[in-house]
Amino acid sequence: MSIRPQWWMSLQAFLFPLVRKMLQETQTTMLGRLSGCLTIPVLSGNNFDITYLPINQGISGTGDSLLPQRVLKEIIRRSTHRTIIKRCTCRDGNKCKNHPIELGCMLLGEGSKEIDTGVSRHVGIDEALEHVDSCVENGLVPFVGRFKADNYIWGVRDHGKLLTVCFCCRCCCIIKNSVKYLPDVSKDSLIKLKGLMIETDYDRCNACSACVDACFIGARSLQDGRISYNAALCKGCGHCMTVCPSNAIHADVFDLEEAVADVHDRIDRLIDYC
Repeated sequence: MSIRPQWWMSLQAFLFPLVRKMLQETQTTMLGRLSGCLTIPVLSGNNFDITYLPINQGISGTGDSLLPQRVLKEIIRRSTHRTIIKRCTCRDGNKCKNHPIELGCMLLGEGSKEIDTGVSRHVGIDEALEHVDSCVENGLVPFVGRFKADNYIWGVRDHGKLLTVCFCCRCCCIIKNSVKYLPDVSKDSLIKLKGLMIETDYDRCNACSACVDACFIGARSLQDGRISYNAALCKGCGHCMTVCPSNAIHADVFDLEEAVADVHDRIDRLIDYC
């Protein structure tokens, strides 16, 4: 088992503003450019391959269950081990006022057995499923996939057996607040859910720009008094639907079973978590 005492989480929270600042300056300062070059191997390719699972209940084709539960509960049941990080260091470091810091990330697979109990809880299937429900009910958007940085952060040997499930808020998540400043190769590693289409009902839209401010990747903009949407940039987190006061944004999954299968297939190619 790795050695990660409780103060390790406090150190991460302390360093959070500095790391975020460096990542956001990858195109403007010398230190930022250097940090951008250093992060490319970790935040691209097979080392960084994640998919957001939007939680909006209005997504067509998902039936009575929310999309994250539909995907994550099967993954949790298949995983050989489950570990919940005791608190979210992003929210802790950003002094989040919107979501509890206790709703931390979940690491799955054989590698998660190595994570120190000073920073985590090793849990069974039922407690892991309850954690997913709590996070989704709180409005946090999960992403699932390969995030090699977690091997370094939590002291896990990199044998390709650690699956990350992070529960993100727009206000604090270091990925959501930094990725648009990173090289395209890192942006391309955020894979939108297959077949997910997000559309705007312009008869209901009042161009208030709430969705523009909420979009972490810059896929929405206000042009000539009308909301413009770039589907090619969109990463499908669904936060725009959540914040729209007019309920003018809705989504559809063209083929839910195919979308879920695609997530599982990509995970299976990268990580042996079962």
